[in-house]
Amino acid sequence: MEDRLYWNMEIEPFLNTPGMRKIQIERLGQQLQRIYEKSAIQRKYIDSLGVDITKIRSLEDLQKAFPPMDKHQVRQLVLSHMGEGGIEGLLNNFLCSPLNQVVLLATTSGTTGEPTPYFFTQGDLELMYESMARVLWRCGLRPGDVVVHAMGLSMFGGGIPCVLSLIHFGAGTVPVGSESGTERVLTYLNIVHMVKGKIDGVFMTPSFAEYLIEKCPQLLNVEVKDLGIRRLLSGGEPGAGIEAVRTKIEGAFGCRIYDMMGLTAGFWCSCSHDPYQGMHFVRDDTCILELVHPETKEPVPIEDGATGELVGTALAGDTLNMIRFNSNDIMQVFTSPCPCGLSGARYKVIGRSDDMLKVKGVMVYPAAIDNVITGFVPRVTGEFRIVLSEPPPRVVPPIKLKVEYGEGFPQESLTVLSGEIADKMHDALKIRPEIIWIPPGTLERSVHKTQFIEKAYEK
Repeated sequence: MEDRLYWNMEIEPFLNTPGMRKIQIERLGQQLQRIYEKSAIQRKYIDSLGVDITKIRSLEDLQKAFPPMDKHQVRQLVLSHMGEGGIEGLLNNFLCSPLNQVVLLATTSGTTGEPTPYFFTQGDLELMYESMARVLWRCGLRPGDVVVHAMGLSMFGGGIPCVLSLIHFGAGTVPVGSESGTERVLTYLNIVHMVKGKIDGVFMTPSFAEYLIEKCPQLLNVEVKDLGIRRLLSGGEPGAGIEAVRTKIEGAFGCRIYDMMGLTAGFWCSCSHDPYQGMHFVRDDTCILELVHPETKEPVPIEDGATGELVGTALAGDTLNMIRFNSNDIMQVFTSPCPCGLSGARYKVIGRSDDMLKVKGVMVYPAAIDNVITGFVPRVTGEFRIVLSEPPPRVVPPIKLKVEYGEGFPQESLTVLSGEIADKMHDALKIRPEIIWIPPGTLERSVHKTQFIEKAYEK
């Protein structure tokens, strides 16, 4: 059993193939019919567009019939039907399953605004268990392995739902949760290491992983590599897919870091091949993915190297089933075979539309700046903030960056270092920043997601 290539040998070998597209279109018709019958609000929306769902027989038909909708537009659609019955009545009219069948509620982190809720019936959880099992298997985990969960547990979509998925997979699960604090997380990692001699996997954000590199010697008098962690499973933000960040974390922990993404439209995970190849999409059978242009929202053909906003249409699930949901994630897709030999188209996160900045017409994402800054560690700590004097996306040049210089780095050499960073950033991103140097340890560290933007215009 453990020697097989995939968790699901009936489906996964056929991901990203013409045969899978036929399955998708067949399931699309069934799912559209279910949404039309079960969700009164979405039925009114479909009728308002004049769409006959029985005539949608291809992806092109779907794209012509429905405009992509992001979470703000979905909220607007739902609230426009607010009437008698309050929130409960509203949700019963929107979801494809009644609220009395919902067994779990989780949300997004809400870092770009109000958290988005996720409703799970028992059937939705079973769907997640299957998806997570495919991801865990590809990351090299097997039933019986010990996994420490150190992401946010409270309401976070990567929290309790992830823990339940680990348990269902058969992993020896240790749900510490980042809310318990850095010292407690490190203490439990140390205990598991002493008891088992190793830790097969740890779930945590890249930001938290970087923070533990600093804190582990201070709190445990050992380096993080001494904790016996065999693999890190990171998500919730870019980081594991950023070359400099990835190199820093893997070097410090002495293990492989896997980039992961899930919930909004499907599930992805990276492979073990170097250099980083992106994240393999493992849910072709339950979700159709598209790319659209960030500004025009017109479809972008799915072909090797294409970039656009990620749009997903669920082909399975009981409750929150959206048609052409725009995640606002800017992704680059690769459809050619991966050198690792595993199936599935691959996606790289470029950034989020919400985070996009425009400097003299050049689109810049914090993740790209992070890659450049982290490349100068240890002369810098890797911590920085983008200081905005007016609301984004437009930035009056030069873009201002607060950057922590490295511990013990001579301050008389900072001017030279500023020039090196500016030159590197100009080569990589076509922008030349103004560096504002600050001492190491000045900026707040995050155990969840790092907020790279400092809104000086609000002060």
